[in-house]
Amino acid sequence: GLSQDMTQLIVFRGIQGIFGGVLFATVFTVIGDLFPPESRGRVQGLFGGVFGLSSIVGPTAGGFITDHWSWRWVFEVNIPVGIVAVVVVLAGLPYVRSKASWRDIDFWGAFTLAAGVVPLLIALSITRDHAWTSPEVMGLLALAAAMLAAFVFVEGRVEHPIVPLELFKNTTFTVSMIVGFLTAFGMFGSILFTPLVFQGVLGISATNSGALITPMMFGLLAASTLTGFVMRRIKYYRFLGTLGVAVMIVGMYLLSLISPTTPEWRVVAALIVVGLGLGTTFPLYLTAVQVALPRKHMGVASSQIQFWRNLGGTVGSSILGAVLANRLPGYLNTRVAALHLPAQVHLPSGGANSILQPGALSHLPPAVANAIRLALSDTLHDIYLFAGLVLIAALISTVFLKEVPLSSAPTQAFGEPVPEDDAAEERERVPA
Repeated sequence: GLSQDMTQLIVFRGIQGIFGGVLFATVFTVIGDLFPPESRGRVQGLFGGVFGLSSIVGPTAGGFITDHWSWRWVFEVNIPVGIVAVVVVLAGLPYVRSKASWRDIDFWGAFTLAAGVVPLLIALSITRDHAWTSPEVMGLLALAAAMLAAFVFVEGRVEHPIVPLELFKNTTFTVSMIVGFLTAFGMFGSILFTPLVFQGVLGISATNSGALITPMMFGLLAASTLTGFVMRRIKYYRFLGTLGVAVMIVGMYLLSLISPTTPEWRVVAALIVVGLGLGTTFPLYLTAVQVALPRKHMGVASSQIQFWRNLGGTVGSSILGAVLANRLPGYLNTRVAALHLPAQVHLPSGGANSILQPGALSHLPPAVANAIRLALSDTLHDIYLFAGLVLIAALISTVFLKEVPLSSAPTQAFGEPVPEDDAAEERERVPA
């Protein structure tokens, strides 16, 4: 909130992101520590619901604060909220004394992983205006491949790796990471480009557009909570994930059918369908991974779920954004050329962003504005179908999940119970 220029804002946001990532991982790890496996799914579902609710309240509150106070208050308003959260944690959360030390942190693993992921994401993002075979893209991809290879080399030789490679031998862990990555790809396909649907294709204002996105999060909240309650009562709970991804695919297909004449309620209904499918996957795979792995890997398992989801969302937004940038000009040329416009008619420049500018299309002849909306709907049709194809890969992956009984017995090896005393020795609980 005290940033004086964009550089400071980026640096401070980066610091905020580091510790935000810590919170994401530790919250779900604490759930695994405090609740037995048979209750964990229900609690994870409730937390998924809280996530959905915060996704509704946060952007709405942020817009109100920015409009009526200042953008700085978007950050500063979190200070009293954070203080209250710290007090609640200190007062109510059991303290866990761990034998871990900062010397156990895999700094080289963290460095090589970041050094591999960052150039990969940059390479994907610049494909909007660079060819895949351009030196810039190829160079960044080569650097990413080299650093990720170094990461694998490091992780196989350190005592406490940030990502134990042996975990990928566990089918439940591997399938959960794949599904998390691919469903996040699809989720951002629906959320990130929805404003283009409402504002660019249907011509709805930004304020109303934000309100119409909200029902998707209600669908996510409902499905996440319900799945947490249901999965412990079903033996083959992997098929809940299959059902959820299938529902997401249906939602993507419905979104791909949108045109300038589509009623608003049909778009809202499609978003609710996507939210219902996505919400099913939130508690399911996190709970399955925590139960399938030894207790000592619970923190790694929880953080990896979040990592692969975030990575999938980032990769998805980059790739789908590149699809938008590459397909939209062609569709615009085709639609506008069919009108045989006189030379004095000038079209808005700047791609999809220019279409979303207030009043950008209102100054054009109705036929031209409609042609632009049709071109945008053609592009979004391709984007949603592409996201749907990615989700089909996720759908296939879900059937390979191996269910681990949601029993309260801790585990020592993958799926093998151990005595309570052995699990208790890993940590010593003391009163808060």
